[in-house]
Order: sequence, then C-alpha cells, then structure tokens
Amino acid sequence: MTCKTAFVYHEMYLKYDFGEWHPYKPYLWKLTLEKLKNIGVFNDPNISLIEAFMADEDLISLVHTNDYINFVKHMSNLGYGYLDYGDTPATKGIYEGAAYRVGGSVMAAKLIANGSYLHAFNFGGGLHHAKPSNAAGFCVFNDIAVAVRYLQKLYNYKRIAIVDIDGHHGDGTQEIFYNEATTLKISLHKYGYGFYPGTGWYNELGAGEGYGYTVNIPLIGYTNDNTYLYAINEVVVPLLIYYKPEIIVMQFGADAHINDPLVGLSLTTRTYSEVAKIIHKLSHEISNGKLLILGGGGYNPDDTARCWALGFIEISGIKIDEKIKETLYDKIDVE
Repeated sequence: MTCKTAFVYHEMYLKYDFGEWHPYKPYLWKLTLEKLKNIGVFNDPNISLIEAFMADEDLISLVHTNDYINFVKHMSNLGYGYLDYGDTPATKGIYEGAAYRVGGSVMAAKLIANGSYLHAFNFGGGLHHAKPSNAAGFCVFNDIAVAVRYLQKLYNYKRIAIVDIDGHHGDGTQEIFYNEATTLKISLHKYGYGFYPGTGWYNELGAGEGYGYTVNIPLIGYTNDNTYLYAINEVVVPLLIYYKPEIIVMQFGADAHINDPLVGLSLTTRTYSEVAKIIHKLSHEISNGKLLILGGGGYNPDDTARCWALGFIEISGIKIDEKIKETLYDKIDVE
C-alpha cells in the first residue's frame, strides 16, 4: 500500500548554483522529479508535491551563527569570491538558494511531525559539511541540523537518528551533535589518505553525554554492493532497533555510485533501492513510519536521479510497472 508521502521542492533551489564548471549541479532534484512524473508517480492520491519556503534568519540561526549568516548574505550580494577555502564559490543569489533548501528540509520535517505525511523527501537538502560558522564542501547551510533542531525545539523530539549514506563523511553534522545523546549519528563513507573531508574514522564516537552516539563506518575504495549491504544489515539496523528513534532522518547522497567521478566506491542502483527498502521497513517497525529523506552528493546527474527516484519509489510504496522500474536500474550490477 502506498504511504502518504511528500516530495518537497522549489524552483528557487536552482539559485544554489556555483557555476557551470562546478561539479555540484543544482538541478538534480528537478531531474529526479521529472523522472518520477514521467512514470506517473504523482497520479497517486497519497503522493503530493509540496513547495518549500525560504528559511528566515531565525530558523537558520538554530544552527548557524549570526556573523556567518551575515557573511553569506554579503558574499551573495557581492557575487564573487568563496564562502570557504575554495570549494564553495560565492555567487549572486546563493544565500536565497541556500535558505530555500533549508526551508525545504524544515517543511519536510514539519509535514511528518504534524502528522500530515508519514514520509517526506527534500532532495535539495542533505548539505552535511556546513558547520555553525563556515561553509565547506559545496555546503552553505546545514539543513539537516536545522531540521533536527526544529524538531527538537518545536516538537520536543528526544531521540532522532541521522543515517548518512553519502560517499563523503558528514563532518558538519557530526560536529554539531557530537556531544549529544538526543541524536544518533551513523555515517557510511569512503575513508582514506587525502580523501575529503579526512574525518569519519571508527574511533570518532562522540564526547560527553554524546559518547557512543556517533558511529562511523569507514569504507575502503571500490567497496561493492554486498559489502555495503552487510554493513547496513549488521551494524546500522541493530543500532537503530536499539536506539528506537522517534524519527529517522536519512541523508541519501548518491555519490557512492560506481560511476560517480568524485568518490571511488562501487555501489549500484541495487544498493540504493535495497537500502531504501530496509530503512523504510524499519521506520514502520520502530518510528511509527516517520522517515525524512534528504539529498546530498551525486556528481553524475543521471545516475544520481535514478538512485533518488528508486529510493522514492521504494519508500512511498507506490506500485510501478516492473518494465518501467527496470529502466531506472543499472544494466549490470557489480558483485
């Protein structure tokens, strides 16, 4: 049966644009939406398109400092330079684009928390490298952390699980919640000498009250489907069952795909579909179905959109003709 599911978006996400030469493509969410529209997903009455709003400074400041917010606004108006050491350019309108993406993740969280939807997707979000006072790794504001703070402040959530499957370690998200037991942070990512961001080793476990609530699963280059799914089933699933989160927040970055030019892992669409299926089932067993899905990395646009579309189909529960669904899978799975 189809779950009541929302796809959150806004055309202003396209303002989150670092330039034609940059590997981050602002239209990935739109490409995913087009694929889903083409196969008739939104004809189902339980699936809705919901427009995001622009997060205001008060909302963004749940995580980010006022000085940093003002810096981003200034650089956005200026339209040149960098927001960090060289990965994240300042372009005209980048502040507005980033604020809409934060608003999208908060909107998705709100739709779940107020009972309107069981699952909500914001593929424009998942910007997990941003820290309270600086941008990093193509991430201006950490929408994941803002959405979590929103749930804690407005809805009094005490146990939130964040599962990050991006090919890069979610260092910003980890840093923000490192000392807290009210969030369980699990990240699967490539780890190795010289690979960005250089954090996420298994001995990073949290601190103070948060000790043991940060779990990193570092992966060697070319990790394949079977190894990855073993880690999901043997580490991630038991941890979530033990923690019993009130909601699962999943960063669904697709840059661990075998064709991605920046990462060097060897996952196929098989894994993304299977991970979505596993976490979806688990959300109904331990979190009353409350599941928030955000985007993230993915630098081969078509592969990323296919991974995200498959994730949406699995989690929403919509029935798709198998021949049509087959077009979203890789032609050859890597064993």
